[in-house]
Amino acid sequence: MDDYFFKSAENISFFYDEKAFGDDGCLKQPKELSIHKVGHALHELDPVFKKFSFSESISSLFSSLGYKRPAVIQSMYIFKQPHIGNEAVPHQDSTFINTEPPSLTGLWLALEEATINNGCLWVIPGSHINGLVRRMIRDENGTHFDCLSASYDHKEFVPLEVKSGTLVMLHGDIIHKSFANLSPTSRHALILHLVDTEGCKWSEENWLQRKTAPEPLYYVS
Repeated sequence: MDDYFFKSAENISFFYDEKAFGDDGCLKQPKELSIHKVGHALHELDPVFKKFSFSESISSLFSSLGYKRPAVIQSMYIFKQPHIGNEAVPHQDSTFINTEPPSLTGLWLALEEATINNGCLWVIPGSHINGLVRRMIRDENGTHFDCLSASYDHKEFVPLEVKSGTLVMLHGDIIHKSFANLSPTSRHALILHLVDTEGCKWSEENWLQRKTAPEPLYYVS
């Protein structure tokens, strides 16, 4: 799985939901209802996703944030399938994608209504101020975390229930999570992660290592 996962950095790859298979190793429901996500280069290889990712709206957004050479470093279509959609434990996106200085921003586009019932996002407001808690490191043995996961009180989190078409911006260090989707309604979302490739060093310990440099949205000299 590691090799398939690592190669997905520059491919369109498919990943099953953890709960999609029964004890016999067979899918418990149709394949189209068993896929957890597609990633991680939709923004480069699929013309529909590329048109959105490189749109003027996205470029203008990052220009307003002061990014000099922003690039989409990964894209994911998350299905959050009915009844089996994976839980996302509390985490920070910068745990998995790190630059120095930090520059990661996530864009979370609701393609369907996201509610508490079908697994909407939950965030701890202001948690990005405290910085990065832990990192996932890639080395010759695969990937591992540099420390144990922190524990959080659920009372700290607030739900982000949003309508279809809502764009949520997530600081790379914001702590967020989502519960498993036990409802009969899916919760599709498109996620883009962007970093500044000007003045920010890409970590050689990130799981995502490209053979070619990502195409920037724009470049301010």
